[in-house]
Amino acid sequence: MFATLASFSSLFTSTLVMLLGVGLFNVYMGLKLSADGVSEVWIGALLSAYYFGLVIGGRVGHLMIVRVGHVRAFAAAAAACSVMVLTQTLIDHMTVWLLLRAVAGAAMAVQLIMIESWLNEQIENQNRGRVFSFYLVMSGLGTAIGQMAIMMYPTLDLRPLTLVAICHVVGLIPIVWTVRLHPAPQLPAPIDFGFFFKVAPAALITLFLSGNISAAFYALAPVYVVGLEFSTNEVALFMSTAVGAGLLAQWPIGWLSDRVGRERLIQINGIVLAVITVILWGWLTVPYWLLLAVAAISGVVQFTLYPLAGSYANDLVSSQRRVSLSAVLVISYAVGACLGPLICGYIMRAAGVNMFYVFMTGCSLLLVLNTVISGKLNARASRQPSG
Repeated sequence: MFATLASFSSLFTSTLVMLLGVGLFNVYMGLKLSADGVSEVWIGALLSAYYFGLVIGGRVGHLMIVRVGHVRAFAAAAAACSVMVLTQTLIDHMTVWLLLRAVAGAAMAVQLIMIESWLNEQIENQNRGRVFSFYLVMSGLGTAIGQMAIMMYPTLDLRPLTLVAICHVVGLIPIVWTVRLHPAPQLPAPIDFGFFFKVAPAALITLFLSGNISAAFYALAPVYVVGLEFSTNEVALFMSTAVGAGLLAQWPIGWLSDRVGRERLIQINGIVLAVITVILWGWLTVPYWLLLAVAAISGVVQFTLYPLAGSYANDLVSSQRRVSLSAVLVISYAVGACLGPLICGYIMRAAGVNMFYVFMTGCSLLLVLNTVISGKLNARASRQPSG
């Protein structure tokens, strides 16, 4: 297993550096816009624009990889991300920022599709959970380091955006220099949503709900914690605790999913998240230690949904469909991520910051319902006579 992980070191290193920039950007924007008096709706809209770009990028990334290959597509996308972030340091206008974030999201989708399709094409089903979990460890570690990096900028000026752009450029280097065997040239297979939804409906719906949860967390969790009158450093520690706990859980959850079953673990995650988030609905005075404890537990379950659903879907398709499936998975996640911050931002604006965790509970209950219905449908199908 160690040799397998080491052979993908270039992909893991690029993921680490790339997500460091993303983590820093997300927490910076939440704090910066809150400090400037920007409403929760605008903050949610900014991240929704990013995820709307992911939806567009899912289609664009599929076409780019088919046309020019994995590495060239990644290089072009990394350059676009860097340019979009640097442009934000020159133009301070929310409407323009929405457009820039959408383009950056499309470019990020290309990078994610490239890495995930490369990984899934070259690993076997019996190792998929562990290898993919290590990829998510690198992703979570980069995000956590990026969130903690905000402590270097107490004045919340534009310097963090420069560091974000640097991370996107540096993340390109390991991919360009890798000696790892590149994936085979891809046939121009269409993105067939109907086929993938028929094969793995529970996985796609899980990714949609995971997008709602994760995007709302990154966009509005800093606003929630600030609303409880905690400091910038306490916000950074809260965010990093959640992401760090999710990071530490990736490997054991991946190991379990290779043995217990990925769909069952998705259901357990949904139940735990629904129960733990009720504590923060606003009917209790929450000490900071309890806030961190809830952040850690919720981080474990919410940040392992994506690899569980992604691995589950990849178990069910052939290697020829890996790039198409990766695009569909990113799009499913991104559609949810577009909606999550907007819906959550509106209800927080209407009813207060405590509605953040009411929204989280609602998404968790839908996640449990999805797995229950899927399980019943699978059981019914298995009882049908086979022709």
